Amino acid sequence: MKSIVAISLASMLVFSFSACDLTDIGTTKLGGEESVMSKEGVELWSSSAVVAGVSDFSGVVTSYEDGISVYEGRAVVKNSYLKQLFSNIPEVKVVGDTLKTDNFQVKQTTNGMELLSGPTAGILVKYDSKVGDKYKTDTKGIERKVVSKSTDNDFPYAFFNIKVIEVEEPTVALKSGGVSKITYWANHRFGLVGIQFTFDDGTTAKFPVYCTEENQ
Repeated sequence: MKSIVAISLASMLVFSFSACDLTDIGTTKLGGEESVMSKEGVELWSSSAVVAGVSDFSGVVTSYEDGISVYEGRAVVKNSYLKQLFSNIPEVKVVGDTLKTDNFQVKQTTNGMELLSGPTAGILVKYDSKVGDKYKTDTKGIERKVVSKSTDNDFPYAFFNIKVIEVEEPTVALKSGGVSKITYWANHRFGLVGIQFTFDDGTTAKFPVYCTEENQ
């Protein structure tokens, strides 16, 4: 969600095309055409199973204006490390074991995705990136890095395999003890398709991400 379990929560607690080209609000430029996945009413969800103490995730785009989607999301999180991580994101509210967000902002185009909320706001993925490319965030010195890009359909997704681009992000900006890294997988057609949290002891928790819409 950082952004889902924060873009996955917020997006996991992480999108109709138009001909106009989009540019980012900040200094970066995402570009591309509007994505149908960004429109109001589009829903996100993950596995129905409990994974690493996380369950009942749901997310929906509550508004869309000027290329920006606002997400509302919730999830039940009993994992203390993940709960601490999300509590450091201003847009995420923690009430007991329930995490909620109602104003998590994301830009998604046919070129990729950009987070506009949280301490690591910035490009999440650009589908035309190459291995080794880096994306700056709003936290100085913290960057996301493209670590792999499929040449074959080798990533299991729903009932088939797809090509993905894999992006890694350190959790330093979120001041999260116990979680050392977040990994994102994205696909030009399906957007964000997976998130994995790597804990300090080397164990991982991986979440698939599904959406009611897809790019053409």
